[in-house]
Amino acid sequence: MQKEIIISAHELTKTFGKGANRITAVDGVSLDVHKGELVAITGQSGSGKSTLLNLLGGLDKPDSGSITALGEELTAIKDSRLAEYRRRKSGFVFQFYNLIPVLNVEENIALPIHLDGKNVSKKELDAVLKLLGIEDRRYHYANQLSGGQQQRVSIARAIINKPPCIFADEPTGNLDSKNSREIISLFKRIIAAMGTAVVLVTHDGSIAAEADRVITMSDGKIVSERVRSF
Repeated sequence: MQKEIIISAHELTKTFGKGANRITAVDGVSLDVHKGELVAITGQSGSGKSTLLNLLGGLDKPDSGSITALGEELTAIKDSRLAEYRRRKSGFVFQFYNLIPVLNVEENIALPIHLDGKNVSKKELDAVLKLLGIEDRRYHYANQLSGGQQQRVSIARAIINKPPCIFADEPTGNLDSKNSREIISLFKRIIAAMGTAVVLVTHDGSIAAEADRVITMSDGKIVSERVRSF
């Protein structure tokens, strides 16, 4: 039985530059993302995988095509509403962690909720810290954490709002193989606990092999797709 579709993209196109310098980063891409699915997007540098991730997550808008997320067409809403969608309905994890150095672990995790003018529940914060295995680091700052610990904080920040989907751009790119495997295990644990979908960009074949579905891109197009049964 196929799971619920939470994001549906149709014929997405995104270009950069003009004239002779014009590059088509995403070229007529269509795909669906299902609830509780781990999707890996792979391809060589410049294949368009990060651009596609940014479009799906609402960080950028396509030149043409449509994206429907949770019943709302992202390509048709105003920028202010799109920013609200990103805060409340999407979680983002990046290669370089993007932690705020003057905030401790708890404060970094709670940041998306505070930016939305709300207070984080201590119960929910404790649950996220436990899920990510960083309870004993809650008052530490980024410069007091290892790379693997920093990425765990970044992931905790991404899931504190319980988003339907997490978008991760090369989340293991700065980590050794041991920490990389642990991060993928954490994503699977989050999926099992929360039903959240995870869409990640990776150049690492061993990481991609852990996904339910592997999408390979080249020159802005999807050139292959491998699906594992749910």
